[in-house]
Amino acid sequence: QVHLVESGGGLVQPGGSLRLSCAASGFSFSNAFMHWVRQAPGKGLEWVSGIGFDGRPQNYADSVKGRFTISRDNAKNTLYLQMINLKPEDTAQYYCATDKSGTGRGQGTQVTVSS
Repeated sequence: QVHLVESGGGLVQPGGSLRLSCAASGFSFSNAFMHWVRQAPGKGLEWVSGIGFDGRPQNYADSVKGRFTISRDNAKNTLYLQMINLKPEDTAQYYCATDKSGTGRGQGTQVTVSS
């Protein structure tokens, strides 16, 4: 049974940085393509980034390309999302998931970008 726990969110000023983590259990993480998705207030779920089981390929939505970096540590069953140059429009609940639709996502972690 897929179990994903996101952490690392918070309140940050525009231009700031955050690193999100996702602890995975209950499935073969090292053999899974993993994703980050987000949901802004009043909006639908948006795919953000995906990573292959061995760290390649790495894919990004146009809105975050060049600012976000996805990575993983298969020894720790953990997925990461490094976010820099954050913008107010990045404000959302962030989830890790096993597909682009958000399947298996956890409770999420809130990222708020505001001055």
